[in-house]
Amino acid sequence: MLNMTPEQKVKLYKGLKIALIVFLVLVAAKFLIRFPHYGYNGYDKQENTITFSGHGEVTAVPDIANVYFTISKDAKTVKEAQALVAGIEKSSLDFLKTNNVLEKDIKTSNASFYPKYEYKYDTKIMMPCNQYSCPPSPGNSVITGYTASESITVKVRNTDDVGKIMQGLGTLGVSDLSGPNFSIDNEDTLKTAARKKAIDDAKAKAEVLAKDLGVRLGKITSFSENGNYPMPMYAKAMMEDSVSSAPAPAEIPKGENTISSDVSITYEIR
Repeated sequence: MLNMTPEQKVKLYKGLKIALIVFLVLVAAKFLIRFPHYGYNGYDKQENTITFSGHGEVTAVPDIANVYFTISKDAKTVKEAQALVAGIEKSSLDFLKTNNVLEKDIKTSNASFYPKYEYKYDTKIMMPCNQYSCPPSPGNSVITGYTASESITVKVRNTDDVGKIMQGLGTLGVSDLSGPNFSIDNEDTLKTAARKKAIDDAKAKAEVLAKDLGVRLGKITSFSENGNYPMPMYAKAMMEDSVSSAPAPAEIPKGENTISSDVSITYEIR
């Protein structure tokens, strides 16, 4: 190269430059052929998928009932009010235990006390009257007593005894009584059965549609479940009926509870 003329050197550099450009073009083409979806936005592999939904439900007769009641009493002092509540609470707990309600199934959900106020006017101060009216005398709010309250939840495992238990509680001086709320003690087994039915329903739809479309189903790419559990059933409890001479029903109809599941399954298609 040292003995080359300037013209020869220029031709050599041009040839090397062209060869380098051709080499880079070949490398780039090979890369694009190997990764056809690579671009400025990164690797973006598009998959053909199809989604199917399925529904399943099971029904069962409730095996427990929840009953709720409140004991509320007024007195001049907090201590007196709480003592009155405690007396009714003891009678209620004794009654429940006599009717085979387990201690673990009786729970206090709230206990509180609060003052009762009354607005007192100062009658010694007379406000001047005008031609239209006489303004009231000034005054302020004073505490006249206290209210003690306790709320209790009872789980009745023998649902046939609900009517008898509610009637008995109504005669013991409780302030409020509601229920029963019929439900199923262990719903996990029913939820599993409902989910399996929903999955089977979705798979059956997938097989039929895949056959109609002439495609093959590949692997599952996603799955989701939406459980739909209806609100528990409540039977209306009337305090007036509970404390009257008319007996409460020996058995309150329980009906059936429905546990359902809705699923979505997404497949690859080929």
